[in-house]
Amino acid sequence: MQVSLTTVAGLERRLEVAVPAARFSAEIETRLKSVARTARLKGFRPGKAPLPVVRQQFGAQVQSEVVGDLLRETYSDAVNQQSLRPATDPRIELVAADPGADLRYVASFEVLPEILLAPVTDIAIERPTASIAESDIAAMLESMRRQRPDFVAVERGAGDTDRVTVDFEGRIDGVTFQGGTGTDVPFVVGQGRMLKEFEDGVRGAKAGDSRTVTVNFPADYGSPDVAGKTAQFAVTVKSVEEQKLPEIDEEFCLAFGVTEGGVEALREAVVSSMESELSKAIRSRLRTQVLDALYAANPIDVPKSMIAEQVQTMQVDFARRMGLRDLSQLPQTDAMEEPARRRVATGLIVSELLRAENIKLDREFVNARLNEVTGEGPGSDDLRRQYLQSVEAMRQIESLALEDQLVDFVVARAKVTDKPATFSELTGFGQNAPA
Repeated sequence: MQVSLTTVAGLERRLEVAVPAARFSAEIETRLKSVARTARLKGFRPGKAPLPVVRQQFGAQVQSEVVGDLLRETYSDAVNQQSLRPATDPRIELVAADPGADLRYVASFEVLPEILLAPVTDIAIERPTASIAESDIAAMLESMRRQRPDFVAVERGAGDTDRVTVDFEGRIDGVTFQGGTGTDVPFVVGQGRMLKEFEDGVRGAKAGDSRTVTVNFPADYGSPDVAGKTAQFAVTVKSVEEQKLPEIDEEFCLAFGVTEGGVEALREAVVSSMESELSKAIRSRLRTQVLDALYAANPIDVPKSMIAEQVQTMQVDFARRMGLRDLSQLPQTDAMEEPARRRVATGLIVSELLRAENIKLDREFVNARLNEVTGEGPGSDDLRRQYLQSVEAMRQIESLALEDQLVDFVVARAKVTDKPATFSELTGFGQNAPA
């Protein structure tokens, strides 16, 4: 087999392959003889048709099959012969495939880049550190109280955090519209469930009050029938209720699944949950820093074909998350090329580091990740079994575990400085809470 390799540009390669005519012809003859042993042709007993007749009947089909098989076999041999690492499947151009002559074709493809890893010891990492303060615990318990408020009727005007129940009828240009009418509709003022102008319109209203509220629907409102239009709502306030937060007592504990140990047991469960959340946040920050640092320290060329595949994957993921069916609403590929390039490059660098340092999957890390996902509450055993029985789910768990090992490997060798932070800064808890 003759093989000629040409570097086209960057990572693009061109292989010109010639399979000797003798091999090509021999493969065809062998395949035809195999077909002849079982062929059923009119006028002949099964397997007794002369080879020339079999050739006339099945020759074109057999030749096509042989060409396909030889392309796959010889391409793989040629790639190994040239010590190449293709990034994706090749584009095959058949040059000649005439019986009695050499089988010739051209394979065009991109190769994976050669990666000369920068020393991990040169990487600088800022490791966030934090502890859970009493104020953090108190804020968490307060947040839990706000999740289960009681509401008590009041005679004053409605304000933020009050729950109001209203009847309303909306009109655009004097005509009611679909979805513009409601009866006994409750909402908490200030939570943003209703449009801001509607909420503002009922502020200060008491039970029994009626008001006309003007609402300008945003141009990007979900319903195209009212988007960008102005509506007049006739609103009647049925009730105004003040929010009363519950006491942290036995009943409160039961509401959060704590059946024994009372308030102290609830506090311990809260602290344990916060510690777990803090640990995840720190690990996430370290992961981001490690991957960013590896990407910055190891600039590489990235195969265009792999970037295109990653862009397509990102578009599909976006469409699935957003529930899009109209492909015209997908982000433009140009806007996704740089994130895709970064993702592909980082993956190649990580793979090379795992290979170079012989980092193998550790079952302890896998079990830790599995325990984290399945938890320890009711139903955790069943969930764990479901994961263990799913090849795809366990592949994801193992990928995360191997990533954890990589982060630990880098952090153990990099230039690490601790950076003090707070629970709120690292987890984002309370940062979007209403004033």
